[in-house]
Amino acid sequence: MKDRLNISLVQSHIYWQNVEKNILHFSNLISSVKKTDLILLPEMFNTGFCPQSKHLAEKMNGKTISWMKDISKQKKCAIAGSLMVLECGKVYNRLIWISKKGTISIYDKRHLFSLINEQEFITSGQKRLIVVEEGWRICPLICYDLRFPVFSRNNENYDVLIYLANWPIQRIGAWNALLRARGIENQCYTIGVNRIGKDDNGISFNGSSKIFSPSGKELLSTQKNKETVMQINISMGNLKKIRQKMNFLHDQDRFIIQ
Repeated sequence: MKDRLNISLVQSHIYWQNVEKNILHFSNLISSVKKTDLILLPEMFNTGFCPQSKHLAEKMNGKTISWMKDISKQKKCAIAGSLMVLECGKVYNRLIWISKKGTISIYDKRHLFSLINEQEFITSGQKRLIVVEEGWRICPLICYDLRFPVFSRNNENYDVLIYLANWPIQRIGAWNALLRARGIENQCYTIGVNRIGKDDNGISFNGSSKIFSPSGKELLSTQKNKETVMQINISMGNLKKIRQKMNFLHDQDRFIIQ
């Protein structure tokens, strides 16, 4: 196990429904990444958040996932991002996780954003995903999942909780508060990666991508409204120290999500 895990957060504008342009754009941004263990991209990074545009959904052997595999191989690291995926006639808002070894894992967004009727176009997922990178147990989720602490609960002994998002500026206060809360209650590192700019629905985003420690301390905060790639090391030794000092997870409720 590596004591220090290097994570790269990519905060960027997303070109509306333009897969080719977004892939090129993110390629240019990622080219600046130095040695890292994990690259994180926003929700629906290849199209913008447009669940009604089901024609943009790709199959698992499509161009976006092929590009992610190439980036993982080039940078010798894991990479994660979400996109619309078509499978067996259904469309999912699917988080794709490609490990350093090239293994593909998936998580389908469970909590669909009813305020814009995401559930009318996207099929909800049911199971969480826990991946292991360099000995670290990581739980990656998507955007709206952040508002549902039961589903995020650390009952599988994970070390890092991740949310890839398109979180609007008008609710950014909730984003900041909930990310910190998820870190404190689950005694884990909590990471939120958000986009910037304005989409074609007129919704504005300012980024505010962040990393919080297991005690709720803000370790990283990107500059608002700025395209950036930021790298940070997180420490397993620090995580263990916090949990050993105050092991709140030992007293948590046990439950099963239906």
